[in-house]
Amino acid sequence: MLKKFALIVFSFLGLVNSGVFAQDPAFSQFYANPLYLNPALAGANVCPRIIGNYRNQWPSLGKAFNTYNASYDQYVNFLHGGVGLIFMADRAGGGNLNTTTISLVYTYKFQITDRLFASTGVKVGYYQRHLAWDNLIFGDQIDPLNGNIKPYTDEKPPDHSTVGVPDFSAGVFLGYDDLVYGGISVDHLSQPDVGFYTDNTTKLYMKFTVHAGSVINLRKGGSDEEREFSISPNVLYQQQFKFHQLNIGFYLTIDPFIGGLWFRHNFENADALIPMLGIHYKNLHLAYSYDFTVSKLKGATGGAHEISASWQFPCIEKRRHIRAIKCPRF
Repeated sequence: MLKKFALIVFSFLGLVNSGVFAQDPAFSQFYANPLYLNPALAGANVCPRIIGNYRNQWPSLGKAFNTYNASYDQYVNFLHGGVGLIFMADRAGGGNLNTTTISLVYTYKFQITDRLFASTGVKVGYYQRHLAWDNLIFGDQIDPLNGNIKPYTDEKPPDHSTVGVPDFSAGVFLGYDDLVYGGISVDHLSQPDVGFYTDNTTKLYMKFTVHAGSVINLRKGGSDEEREFSISPNVLYQQQFKFHQLNIGFYLTIDPFIGGLWFRHNFENADALIPMLGIHYKNLHLAYSYDFTVSKLKGATGGAHEISASWQFPCIEKRRHIRAIKCPRF
């Protein structure tokens, strides 16, 4: 227990008082958080929808990383595209390091051919980080003889405990005949400084995302009139500064159930095996996934739990020049 406590203390010390670069939270159910994945997915389902996501990463370390996300989006006819609002709150170290973002999204949708649809999206938001300095305990505050905590530290307090900056993202998405789809997005285009110390730059580096997949109908004869029975292989690649990961896996849909299995790799070592189970009932979609850590940390972190929920509002059918782009629900 003492070793775990010391690890958290010294890791936090390095995080707030060195040249560590900010990194975005990563969701295992990436399609269940579409506006976070790619702003070009706003309004992809045409009808209004509201989505909530929760991720508890490394629970064995005690509130190490808890991330909450909520979004709303829909297609708007007179804008010829989708609009959306997304909110995210990331709580690290039991709430001692907090990141909060809120963003507006606009997506322009158009039809290239009878079978090829496309959308381009932009996201404009506000990014804020807050450090609860007074809650931190540093190594020089711990009495080596009896473990008592001293009320003072020689560590330099931050020049700013809260930092807020504007943030911009962009993306593109293509869908071919409800069979193949894919997209590219870039977050944090301006790469703002989000450091707490004026003499130590902490860049919010650009994050590059590439995702693609397909839907294979397993019904005999390929009828769309029956309940869906399909398999959907997918791939996701993300890179932010020196951090990168590759997710490879598939969804299996046997209406109303959806299962999935994913393997996440960061190229230096294998990271996690991720099973997922979801269900949709009428307009409601629910899913749960668990990250089984397979790296050298597998005995210490407790993996990660993730839950997603979405509600698809019904909307009146009107004559449209665009249709919903088919991609996985989770």
